[in-house]
Amino acid sequence: MNIKQVRAFLAVAQSMSFASAATQLNLSQPALSLSVKSLEESLGGKLLTRTTRSITLTPEGEALVPLARRLLTQWENAEDEMKQRFALQLGKISIASMPSFAASLLPKAIQNYHESYPNIQVAINDVLSDIVVEMVRNNQVELGISFEPSSLMDLAFYPLYEDNFIAILPKGHVLEKQDKVPWKALLEYDFITLQRPSSVRTMIENTLDEAGIELQVAFDAHQLATVGRMVSEGMGVAVVPSLCRQQAIEQGAVIRPVVEPEIRRRVGVICQPRSNLSIAASAMLDVLIKTYA
Repeated sequence: MNIKQVRAFLAVAQSMSFASAATQLNLSQPALSLSVKSLEESLGGKLLTRTTRSITLTPEGEALVPLARRLLTQWENAEDEMKQRFALQLGKISIASMPSFAASLLPKAIQNYHESYPNIQVAINDVLSDIVVEMVRNNQVELGISFEPSSLMDLAFYPLYEDNFIAILPKGHVLEKQDKVPWKALLEYDFITLQRPSSVRTMIENTLDEAGIELQVAFDAHQLATVGRMVSEGMGVAVVPSLCRQQAIEQGAVIRPVVEPEIRRRVGVICQPRSNLSIAASAMLDVLIKTYA
């Protein structure tokens, strides 16, 4: 049984005329008769009793009419929903983003997307950058925004921009007088950073290790917002991605470039190959790339 056969049977059952049903469906009478006959054969019995003067429904045919109406309505609803999804008039996408990006830069892209596709729902998960990759790989979300991972395996990475890490200092700190702060000068003071296995912590440790600089950590925290607050309260100094700049300033910290060595890392979208994305997620990827170009 297929939808064409159901539609043909229902047209005949409602009009009780093969001629009227054929006109309604824009079919020839032989094609309509063959469709109804094929339906009867697939179900195993007669649905219509035909005479030279009239057509009547068998008891089985009468039982099928309300079922056929429901099937046809469900099919048309499904067809309409899918057309809306492909036209970006309906749907939902999920994004995982590291909190610093979600709180600072992501809202602009979401606003741009909503202006173009107001009927698409967007769910945002703000999680640590390492978890972003896991969520994309496990198909929990379609798009993830994070630093470029060291290993992509089967995933794709679309760069948005390059982030330069910055030093944040308490107001009135002696290093505030310098235009740029060398790592060795910074590490003379209590250093605050993220807890392992944070990718930010890993990047700092790897960069300093390559430069032959020993890292002594006085305090560590789970979130960059907490690190910024601890700095603004005068507990020490820190180095964070530059996308935390505005948040750190609002917390009362002072911002300076950190050098010798610098830390640069690309921020971008992590996802399955584009051919595997939904139409809505693919459109969001385009908006993200355009917003931060």
